[in-house]
Amino acid sequence: MASDQLSLLRRLRIRSHDLLEAGTSEDRLSVVVDCFLIALIILNVIAFSLETVESVDAEWGRQLRWFDVGSVIVFTIEYLLRIWSCVEIPPLRHLKGWKARLRFAARPMLIIDLLAILPFYLAFLGFDLRVLRVLRLLRFFKIARYSPALQTLGQVIANERHALYGTVIIMAALLLTSSTIMYFLERHVQPDAFGSVPQAAWWALSTLTTVGYGDVTPVTALGQLFGGLVMIFGLGMFALPIGIMATGFSQEI
Repeated sequence: MASDQLSLLRRLRIRSHDLLEAGTSEDRLSVVVDCFLIALIILNVIAFSLETVESVDAEWGRQLRWFDVGSVIVFTIEYLLRIWSCVEIPPLRHLKGWKARLRFAARPMLIIDLLAILPFYLAFLGFDLRVLRVLRLLRFFKIARYSPALQTLGQVIANERHALYGTVIIMAALLLTSSTIMYFLERHVQPDAFGSVPQAAWWALSTLTTVGYGDVTPVTALGQLFGGLVMIFGLGMFALPIGIMATGFSQEI
């Protein structure tokens, strides 16, 4: 009798794992569950946005909050089922139950799942609900689990992380160099805009990213000449990580 109950429990865990983690397009119920969760995630983001509109919140605020409660219940059940059924994953089967679940809960996607529901429960402990509401946007990142393209992107970033670190260092060096040179070229003419390297960094950042707000511009001949060079360097600065990511995508595919 005990063995039958154990077997039934294991079958339920395996089925839960198949529905939530390892579902395929041939499993109709798994597709339905995935579509339902994706729709719920999108609706949660829309509901959060609508709550920030005063007229909508005044008329529909109560319904939106009840929808949030229902969503949290669904996401909590989903999270607990994932933790409960993870012991059926082959790499974790050799571990003790608590250790397997702890290791599984430390995965990035499970951390996002936890952070997506945590604000709701923290509100009962006296935390500022207005601040915690912002964390509800983390629910949108749950959709990455159902997007092969986003999973591929994550894998590419992980594979190319060392090269991407290098580009970040190059960007930081270029920003610091541009800010310092422009500080020496323009500080006497525009002390309010270029009176220090941090102040000049705002101009350098907007120029290197080719945004060019125009609120701060060089006025000296040397400053304008150097500004043109910084614009050209900005174009090459973004071409570098784009090339790395494109190469990584082609290799991953």
